[in-house]
Formats: sequence, C-alpha cells, structure tokens
Amino acid sequence: MVSDKKSGKRSLKEPPSVYGDLDLRKRYTWLDYLGWHFKERVELIRGKAVKMSPAPSTNHQMVAAVLYTTIIKSVGETACQWFPAPFDVRLPSSSGKDNVVQPDACVVCDSRKIDERGCNGAPDLIMEIVSAGNSNHDTKTKFALYEESGVREYWIVNPVQKYVRIFCLEEGKYTGGAILMAGHQAQSRLFPNLFFQVDEIFSNLIPTEKS
Repeated sequence: MVSDKKSGKRSLKEPPSVYGDLDLRKRYTWLDYLGWHFKERVELIRGKAVKMSPAPSTNHQMVAAVLYTTIIKSVGETACQWFPAPFDVRLPSSSGKDNVVQPDACVVCDSRKIDERGCNGAPDLIMEIVSAGNSNHDTKTKFALYEESGVREYWIVNPVQKYVRIFCLEEGKYTGGAILMAGHQAQSRLFPNLFFQVDEIFSNLIPTEKS
C-alpha cells in the first residue's frame, strides 16, 4: 500500500516497497508474492511472509563461490540444471498454502518444472548456507518444508560453526545428516561427482567474533 497525497487514503494499486507495509500475521498467496517489490528479499512459507537476512555476509559469499564452482563442473556433466540465489522455487504443501523459497543453490533435473518465474515443484537438490542468527529458518522451518515437498537431497552449510550436513529423502523422511567438519569429505548421493573437502569450503573465511 502507498498513501494517496490528495485524499490521504492508502492505495492498493501499487505494491509495497518496504517491509513496514507487510503484515507478517496475514496469509498470502503466490499471486500476492508476484506483486511485491521489496528492497530486501522475502520468502513465503505456508502462506506467511518471512523476511530474509539483509545482504549476505562476506563469508556467506565466499562459501557460495566455492560451492558454485564445483556445482558448475559436476552438474554440468548431467542433463540437470543448477540455479543460484535469487531464484524463486514454488513448493507443494499438504496444507494447501503457498510456498516460495529462494535457496542459496538448487539443482533441477526435470526441465518441465522450470519456467520463466523459476522452478515450479521440488528441486532434486537444495543447498542452504546458514546465516548467523537465523539458523532455525534453515535447520527447522525449511528442513520440514523441503522434506514434505519431496526435495531429494538437502545440504545445510554452516560457515559459523564450519560444518556441512547432508540429508537424503527415503520413504518421505530425511535420513543421514551427520555433522561433517574439518577432515571430512561432503559428497552428494544423487551426484557422485559433486563432493568437497570440508576444509576447502571454509578455507577463506574472514575471522569474526563467533568463528
């Protein structure tokens, strides 16, 4: 909503441009989402708008660069396609409420799911780089959504605690998830050529108070 200078009333014709115009208690739909033009990114989880973190930190981007470089090489050898954030993924939900997420990286092998708006359906693999102070969003909220929606493999990459966890979908539930730290190798079950030495993922991080 925006204010009409002449009448003082708020108009519904223009989408909100700041978070202050967004009611976080309200249920929204994919069509609502399409009309938003926020300065910062937002996701739609079970019909509720969820603010994403501000611009990614330097360490977040350093980790992303390492992941992306290997994904390009390994997935490029297959018929699948990969997409970095920001990229809208619309996920199915048993609740019937709309879900739109922007994973840090995803791999989609069914080309029929890809359209001009992003991915309509569950990607085969999703990676999320955990942001400091917002870990529950990736480890709990998104974990449950990705499991329910049928994302076959889910990676959680934590630059603060320097670990990787890989979950694989088996009979509708995620299994695995061992904490992989320095000295371990993180390897995809779906894409055998997609693997990392955990040390290398976090080798260029800038020291912070929490690291």
